[in-house]
Amino acid sequence: MASILILVLVILLGFLYFENSILSTSNYEIYFDGLPKCFDGYKIVHLSDLHNKLFGRNQERLVEAIKKAKPDMIAITGDLVDRRHYREDVSMILIKECIKIAPVYFVTGNHEWWSGKYEGLELKLQAQGVMILDDRSRIIHRDNEWIYIIGIDDAAKNIPKYGGKKEQEILKETLETALKDTQRERFRILLSHRPEKMDLYESTEVDLVLSGHVHGGQWRIPGMGGLLAPGQGFFPEYDGGLYHKGKTTMVISRGLGNSIIPIRLFNRPEIVIITLKSEQNREN
Repeated sequence: MASILILVLVILLGFLYFENSILSTSNYEIYFDGLPKCFDGYKIVHLSDLHNKLFGRNQERLVEAIKKAKPDMIAITGDLVDRRHYREDVSMILIKECIKIAPVYFVTGNHEWWSGKYEGLELKLQAQGVMILDDRSRIIHRDNEWIYIIGIDDAAKNIPKYGGKKEQEILKETLETALKDTQRERFRILLSHRPEKMDLYESTEVDLVLSGHVHGGQWRIPGMGGLLAPGQGFFPEYDGGLYHKGKTTMVISRGLGNSIIPIRLFNRPEIVIITLKSEQNREN
């Protein structure tokens, strides 16, 4: 009887290690009407919600997977750190390696602000060459063409809790600020931590939104999706993957680490790889 219990325990621990530490990769090839032809094939590695998680010594397993993707850009959509167990050194190990691979763009999540230590982390990110999109836009050039990348700070910068009218108003104001110098007819990528605001993003007609925050629903029910997400409650509408609404496409990372709930189930840590494709090139 004891040997059976030990065997069951070993199997259970092996399963939990696999679910929480073995990286998965999701690939999306997405076609857009307004994408300049020279950006056809432009590759983005999207990371989110590290929460101090280590993947091997010096993040070697995670770094190797990013290198293998050969990205043109790395987008990080918040929660590099965890406010309860703050370890910015773990995040900076990853950042120092990522910046050697491709340009890195970053927006804050709620944990950066709730930690009360973001001011120092921001300086360290900037010192490494990370482009922090705090309610602003930048232009990415390729050949003789260009597109916008836009980012907004998480609403936790200004409010202590989730939800409510104030949060919606803050996000709307920050998004309007970030978009003010962009042109609608140009291709626009938005980085924003919270996916549940899809209606707001769609109203601005941005082309592509990259988001995280929900950890894939943390525990996933095979064939059904995520169980619980902040800001959405049980069985969230936006829990991970690809979504379309109007002219806007959103890709949600299921994230890399854990926070309040320390265990993932049927929801391995995820690296998202997005390849932008031009409809013009497909037609020709």
